[in-house]
Amino acid sequence: MNATAPVRIGIIGLGRMGQNHLRILSLLAGADLRFVYDLDADNARRIVGSTGVAVATDIEQALSEVEAVVIASPTTTHQAYIELAAQHVSNIFVEKPVTDRLETSLAMRDFVESRGLNFQVGLIERFNPAVDQMKKLLDRSEQVVSVDFVRTNKLSARITDVDVVTDLMIHDIDLALYLNGPTVAVSAHGVAEGPMIDYAAALLTHANGRFSRIQASRITDKKMRSIQATCKDMFVDCELLRKEITLSRQSEVEQRPGEPYRITALEEKIEVQPREALQLELQAFLGSCRGNPAPGAPGVREGVDAMIVCDQILKAILG
Repeated sequence: MNATAPVRIGIIGLGRMGQNHLRILSLLAGADLRFVYDLDADNARRIVGSTGVAVATDIEQALSEVEAVVIASPTTTHQAYIELAAQHVSNIFVEKPVTDRLETSLAMRDFVESRGLNFQVGLIERFNPAVDQMKKLLDRSEQVVSVDFVRTNKLSARITDVDVVTDLMIHDIDLALYLNGPTVAVSAHGVAEGPMIDYAAALLTHANGRFSRIQASRITDKKMRSIQATCKDMFVDCELLRKEITLSRQSEVEQRPGEPYRITALEEKIEVQPREALQLELQAFLGSCRGNPAPGAPGVREGVDAMIVCDQILKAILG
């Protein structure tokens, strides 16, 4: 593989996320987008339009002509496409979750590691510039006590194969593990509208003594993405959609004779660079294809670790 040439890459699946990958990879200088593949070839041609990207009808032939692939197909098809792609390429990016079930995700972890694949999971929030700043703040804190995560959406017609835990909550489960480390206990409750869980709340206790409280809903009529950290030396409020961080500190406690306590608070806005997370995520993957892995990029182990916690939450809710 030429260390400086663009990476020859293809996309499997042209749903919403596949179309986002198409948009970014079509623009990145480090990518040579050779094909897109979707079971609905006519729809794929409509989506591709005048971009000049080929629509493959023979997926094995298309895979034999590239160095890397992005799998953005329905979750239930991930395992089959990972196994197929691995016959032709050693660089695989798969949208979260790794597969639709813990058992097959564990099998894919063993499969990926036994073959020595360069494998990245699409846990995109790790590449949100606000999360990067949040981690730096927490790493410098005297004592992090608890981190709260909220992620809500209205129920989407495009999501029919996974519940809210593996669809939405998995992002914050991964961030909780990324920011606070491994867990020692997980508890949860939730609500199911029909056959799948649409609201879930979980409490994660981490090995370092921190707590993560995670709420995910797709029956809430408001889109929210937030992280709030309670520390002994500060409170951090991070709004992921607007990429805004506010830092609050208690600067002084004063009491004069005969008067009540007076507390002076200091509030500070933390600057966050306006970068698109998907672009950063795909640039990290392309770099890893050339032997330059990005620190913190989630591989198969991180993807499976998140699935293990997802499974614990599902079992706590469903019994």
